[in-house]
Amino acid sequence: MTTNQVTVPDLERAIRNVPDFPKPGIQFKDITPMLADARLFAGSIDLLTANVKPGSVDAVVGIDARGFIFAAAAAYKLNCGVIPVRKKGKLPFKTHEESYDLEYGSNTIAIHVDAIKPGSRVLLIDDLLATGGTANAAANLLKRLGANILEITFLIELSFLNGRDKLKGFPVRSLVVY
Repeated sequence: MTTNQVTVPDLERAIRNVPDFPKPGIQFKDITPMLADARLFAGSIDLLTANVKPGSVDAVVGIDARGFIFAAAAAYKLNCGVIPVRKKGKLPFKTHEESYDLEYGSNTIAIHVDAIKPGSRVLLIDDLLATGGTANAAANLLKRLGANILEITFLIELSFLNGRDKLKGFPVRSLVVY
């Protein structure tokens, strides 16, 4: 698949591997070189939104924090709203919250109670699918608001962590899979 003359292998080559960050044994996938390249960043947005036509989605939902980068650009391209799912305590209005487990503890994310109207067609985007906890929690928040999740899309998927297993029942697509 090519868009904006950018292919998935182009993106993969631009993603830097940083060993032992943030702790020993972790191979961090650094997307900042890809983001710094205008052609690759635009191409990543084209590829992330390839299955969605402008007018067929009401909002793009991005997960805190790097998901915001892709969600905002995708919403602009698709001519729709952008909705943040943030860490607990970061949104100023009434929220719904969802907690989830991580390898090293737990976390809670939130969305405004009025962020999505029931029946809204949404695209959920994040930069990375690892264990699936964050994306599953975000999908649960969207379901609680009555959203119709058209697709959950990731720039990167660490398939060996089996995060897709937590997203059964949703169309899931990842560009770069390790």
